[in-house]
Amino acid sequence: MNRYETVFILTPVLSDEQMKEAVEKFKGVLTANGASIVNEEEWGLRKLAYPIQKKSTGFYCLLEFEGAPELVKQLEIAYRRDEKVLRFLTFRLDKYAAEYAEKRRNLRAKKASETAEAPAEAENKEA
Repeated sequence: MNRYETVFILTPVLSDEQMKEAVEKFKGVLTANGASIVNEEEWGLRKLAYPIQKKSTGFYCLLEFEGAPELVKQLEIAYRRDEKVLRFLTFRLDKYAAEYAEKRRNLRAKKASETAEAPAEAENKEA
């Protein structure tokens, strides 16, 4: 089992619900073919470096998963068949990239917990 990371960009004309459905669809493709999802990040609506299909923004999403090499081909076929996907990139993580991804996840979790604690502390000081 190899570890992979895939980033895909969805068209910006989707509602939040439609975007979440598309992400769930691709997660379903992965889990149906025996992959285990390690991490999922929705980066939200971002500006593209250059226009794609006359669109200058898109919803970015990252999925990190472990699975067999044949799975990547099936996932990319699903990307190509879905008209909501503007671009995608899937690559295999070597041991150094996997360690870096782990550190990045831990750092993000730490920042999220600190920002969640900050408003709570401010409320306690006011009371």
